[in-house]
Amino acid sequence: MNDSVLLAVDPRGIATLTLNRPECHNAIDRDCAGLLLANLDTLAEDEEIRAIVITGSGISFSAGHDTDAVRRMAQAGEAELRTELGQYSQLLARLDTLPKPTIARVQGSAFGLGAGLIACCDFAIGASDALFGFSEVRLGIIAGISIPYIVRAIGARAARRYLISSERFNAGKAKRLGLLHQDEAPALLDQAVEQLLRQLLINGPQAMLISRQLIATVAEQPIDDALRAHVLEKSLQVRLSDEGSEGTAAFIEHRAPNWVG
Repeated sequence: MNDSVLLAVDPRGIATLTLNRPECHNAIDRDCAGLLLANLDTLAEDEEIRAIVITGSGISFSAGHDTDAVRRMAQAGEAELRTELGQYSQLLARLDTLPKPTIARVQGSAFGLGAGLIACCDFAIGASDALFGFSEVRLGIIAGISIPYIVRAIGARAARRYLISSERFNAGKAKRLGLLHQDEAPALLDQAVEQLLRQLLINGPQAMLISRQLIATVAEQPIDDALRAHVLEKSLQVRLSDEGSEGTAAFIEHRAPNWVG
């Protein structure tokens, strides 16, 4: 039984999806992504669901990919890679367009695809001791499928710095950049999420949905199928390159890649 994502629904219709791989800091592999996507599809169609909270078990929100996933993807052919990256792309797109209010409850660090999930949620509240970052370039690959959502959240200028440098940044900086809406002391995180949920429950569900749809329509550059296809192709191109192969091999073998002096 795959319990990498747990679902709980309270009497008010608040659904909580918990990434449940604490042994690897809730890294997202294809099975976890598939289960998360399936749950989102189900919740989207349930008229009793009023809002969805996404969080993680243990000390981290999500560390992106784990070593096993990186090893498997390094050995995969182009067709398999295309399918898997396409699934991650579909997951982000589904979360981004879900017809329910979504809240990222970030109780710990979020890297790579984990940060992408946060950028796709309507609201993001994080613990003040959380850390964030995009470490893909250290492996010679890119955060391609997350980039449109990250750029929208923090702006192109900040995205240039953190997507290219792979620097980590704290919750205070994440808030200033726009990846988080609130940063709270860890002991106050649940209280802050609950306060927001109470606010959402007094709002009209359809009014909130249509407001979100209009925001996407009038934004500078909608994340459409053409853009998603473009970044997917770029992700494949880089992963299949010599640099991508070397970077992922170095990660698996616990050594520095050959471009590190």
